[in-house]
Amino acid sequence: MRGQFLSELEKTIADRANGDQSKSYTRKLLDGGPKLAGKKFGEEAFELALAAVSEDQNAVRAEAADVLYHLLVLLRTRDVQLDEVIEILERRTAQSGLEEKASRGQQ
Repeated sequence: MRGQFLSELEKTIADRANGDQSKSYTRKLLDGGPKLAGKKFGEEAFELALAAVSEDQNAVRAEAADVLYHLLVLLRTRDVQLDEVIEILERRTAQSGLEEKASRGQQ
């Protein structure tokens, strides 16, 4: 089921943490820790932004996939679970975006 795919990918990334670095790009990123994972995530996010304003839909889809993968790797390097991120999003959707954003400024 597609709705579970990101959770399955998160598990695959966790499994790859124990793989052979010479054969696993994921392992290499994880071994680099948050610094390397954050750098790669930033690069992919930038490429997505560029694709969004200058390229076709296929480029946007491909770059968005890269962003999601690298986000999950980054979260793994910080021991943050996808479910924890989703919980925050669920709480935020209980109110309007403007109200939610204003409430974050008060914390």
